[in-house]
Amino acid sequence: MGKAIKRIGVLTSGGDAPGMNAAIRAIVRTCSYHEIECMGIFRGFQGLLDGDFEVLGPRDVNYIINKGGTILKTARCKDFRNPEGRKLAYNNLKSAEIDALIVIGGDGSFTGAMVLSKEFDIPVMGIPGTIDNDIHGTSHTIGFDTALNTVVDAVDKIRDTASSHKRLFFVEVMGRDAGHIALNAGIGAGAEEILIPEENMGLERLLDSLKKSKKSGKSSSIVLVAEGERIGKNVFELGEYVEENLPEYEVRVSVLGHMQRGGAPSCFDRVLASRLSVKAVESLLEGKSNFMVGLLNDQVALTPLEQAVKGHSPIDKELLRVSDIITI
Repeated sequence: MGKAIKRIGVLTSGGDAPGMNAAIRAIVRTCSYHEIECMGIFRGFQGLLDGDFEVLGPRDVNYIINKGGTILKTARCKDFRNPEGRKLAYNNLKSAEIDALIVIGGDGSFTGAMVLSKEFDIPVMGIPGTIDNDIHGTSHTIGFDTALNTVVDAVDKIRDTASSHKRLFFVEVMGRDAGHIALNAGIGAGAEEILIPEENMGLERLLDSLKKSKKSGKSSSIVLVAEGERIGKNVFELGEYVEENLPEYEVRVSVLGHMQRGGAPSCFDRVLASRLSVKAVESLLEGKSNFMVGLLNDQVALTPLEQAVKGHSPIDKELLRVSDIITI
């Protein structure tokens, strides 16, 4: 992998996240700054197999820093999971004279990049783009901050109607395996309870907490629920259980769903995407490979892709303590 790099390919894979376009923009312009070419790969790993490539220059990425989603599109690709599919992908990279690859996505995307690099000795670099913030080796993933602001804004609106009708709202947010969105947005929006996969509150404790809220004078409540939380089979059954056991509450359920992935990225996500992308390109030019570029202690840092994939992004225990204190 000591060959001089003259052209870098970039793709977005997995779920889209606000800030991916800011990352694409920064990668393209960093390549131009260092007088090498950047090749955009459309539809993730599927585009690798289909040879869906296009050379991108600085003017091709005008006016995308403020746009959500990804101009390169994203898709799942089952064929990339087998050796024949990866061989085809590599042959397409070589035919397009792509010397290195930057993958913007989550742990599944990084796994694909690692396997490709191991089998065909092509330099790869990962940039964490996922709203769940569940990647080891970075305090923030691209899209997480924007998703938090989207959730807080939605919960603020829900609270208006909750207080008007003296209702209890269960609001489900994304986070199949991690509760970072629910915990942070719950504190930011003043939720009375926060249910996350990492902390099994239990039904009885939840009922006790809601009873205390009622006795303390609260006429309405918001409970933020990460989708991976399984006190009940789902958030609707959880709402029904509470309404049956606490008939004084009028319960409603709101599932925010994919709106959390959309919208213009926050300033934080735009700056983060730009910092990580510059580092990714320059690290490849320095001969580095198989790293993820992340943010640790507000400094851009490299983490081996294998650690990023196998590691765990722990929930902030101090935030849990803060939440317990201020939900009285």
